[in-house]
Amino acid sequence: MLTVWAVEGIPEIIAGDDLATIIGDAVSAGSTTGLEDGDILAVTSKIVSKAEGRLVRAADREDAITAETVRIVATRGATRIVENKLGLVLAAAGVDSSNTPEGYVLLLPEDPDASARALASALRERFGVAVGVVITDTLGRPWREGQADAAIGAAGIRVLDDLRGTTDANGRQLEATIGATADEIASAADLVKGKSGGLPVAVVRGLGHVVGELDLPGARSLVRSSESDMFRLGTREAWNEGFEAGLHAARQ
Repeated sequence: MLTVWAVEGIPEIIAGDDLATIIGDAVSAGSTTGLEDGDILAVTSKIVSKAEGRLVRAADREDAITAETVRIVATRGATRIVENKLGLVLAAAGVDSSNTPEGYVLLLPEDPDASARALASALRERFGVAVGVVITDTLGRPWREGQADAAIGAAGIRVLDDLRGTTDANGRQLEATIGATADEIASAADLVKGKSGGLPVAVVRGLGHVVGELDLPGARSLVRSSESDMFRLGTREAWNEGFEAGLHAARQ
């Protein structure tokens, strides 16, 4: 049976806080058993960023977005959809100015997979059980209204469930089905964490079969490579490539 609940008692996080200890104490205070073998913790990226000192001075949020941008995918009005340094394609490069002091912005963790491994390792040592960690952030989705939480960091879990080569209920072989397990965990956890309830951590219990070694591929492996991405180009890039191709053809 799958069970998901939010962890209460997480205080406001500041730079330098020992996040593993804070989360472990909150889990212990709210449970008689603590964590069990196979549990997965979904941790909002914002508290990871705060603990890691990713709150930076920025007089202009747009300049901060530019600094975190590797590639502009699309723009509409003041909104920029970009690829950031982590390879994620999202609005504003993940730069967040909500609930931050005036003149400051919060950047995403520098290496979310490494952050997840550190948390998972410390929690495994404290509770003596194998647990996984997913670091989550809220993303928009192409062709879909609304936002949903997805995994931007992960450790100790199999982030993908590759079903290719298996058969469906009717005996037909699956040829392309690969489940994004880490993203599904992130979205399920967001249903109990919420966006404004001050509950940045959730425990997911019942998916022990996806929990494994800490050196399993992290969430970075969920980012589709440019070679296999059929929709990599933004409108501007596609237009420019077509224009350049037309000029080249005209010169021939």
